[in-house]
Amino acid sequence: MKVVIDAINDRISGKVPLLRKRSSRWPTVRKDFLIKNNSCAACGQIDHLQVHHIEPFHLNPSLELDESNLITLCEDEYLCHLHIGHLGSFKDKNPNVRIDAANNLIKHQKSE
Repeated sequence: MKVVIDAINDRISGKVPLLRKRSSRWPTVRKDFLIKNNSCAACGQIDHLQVHHIEPFHLNPSLELDESNLITLCEDEYLCHLHIGHLGSFKDKNPNVRIDAANNLIKHQKSE
């Protein structure tokens, strides 16, 4: 019982963000974004694409549908979503994801 009370107190105090529901428009925004941005920004792959929020949804839900806050990254063999978008841990965020993705794409293209 103490664990539950501590969890509630952490949410109330702001230590743990409240879970927020995605906008009903998110599936359409995601689909349209992938049509326009149909390859991984970090390696060029076209399979297993994810739309990554540069400023995470749980930290800033007001940017959920803002295309300037989105980038396409793959979950294919290079795992760019994890490595470039989250610096190797889904608990982290990469504020330099656009620059890192562009630099990685250049390296990837040169190695082909």
